[in-house]
Amino acid sequence: MGPEQSLGAMLLLLQLQSSLLLSLSWGATPAVLASLLENSLQNYTFSHTLFCQDEDPVLSLSEAFNEDQLFSFDFSRNSRVPRLPEFAPWASDKGDIEAIKADQRLCQELQKELSKLLEGHIPEARGNPVAEVFTLEPLEYGKPNTLICFVSNIFPPQVTVSWQYQQVPVQSSSPTFLSAIDGLAFQAFSYLNFTPTSSDVFSCTVTWEGDLFSTIAFWVPQNPIPSELLENILCGIALGLGIVGIIVGTALIIYFQKPCASGAD
Repeated sequence: MGPEQSLGAMLLLLQLQSSLLLSLSWGATPAVLASLLENSLQNYTFSHTLFCQDEDPVLSLSEAFNEDQLFSFDFSRNSRVPRLPEFAPWASDKGDIEAIKADQRLCQELQKELSKLLEGHIPEARGNPVAEVFTLEPLEYGKPNTLICFVSNIFPPQVTVSWQYQQVPVQSSSPTFLSAIDGLAFQAFSYLNFTPTSSDVFSCTVTWEGDLFSTIAFWVPQNPIPSELLENILCGIALGLGIVGIIVGTALIIYFQKPCASGAD
């Protein structure tokens, strides 16, 4: 086994120790999604990833299409939670609930046994979260929009995402959607609905349980598109100036024509 292979095996064991990851080639793909993809499954990847660990979240399941998360899973209600409203029509499929429960039992049993075997034998792996904040729609003052906080390079998956406005905590944000990606790492999304103004200063704070440091990403308005009201005001001003110009021009023409007419007589 070469150096690169040894490192790969070591990282896999670290992942299993901290938060047992079962990334399955899932046969029970939601029926609606399967019907849409049945003719081109070879070109896309639908992943069904379940992990369990000792810290919160103790158990989590995410489903993604080409690494774009579609759903998380609420184990207390045995139902899917769509990451975006557009995914809601697919979230009602419950034909695979028993398979998910079987995955849950397997994950927790393996996590318990492997923790006993590996504890104290391998070092802890940590990633430094990277956060960025952007809007879902093009920025326009006075028009409702959504802020997205995207957090990457998460490992292990034990982070809390919170929002602040002018350094004051905001309580109306959505749940944090956590999902696994290739390379045995995790990413997270958090959403905040708001109506932008020119004085806005929002921040997204990523906190790691038991860590003294946090990752903070700020958002301030930049390059907004002109609002409809502003466009109407500018059009009104331009129209008014045009009318004034026509009146002044007509008056000047009449004024300068009078001496010419008198001289002719």
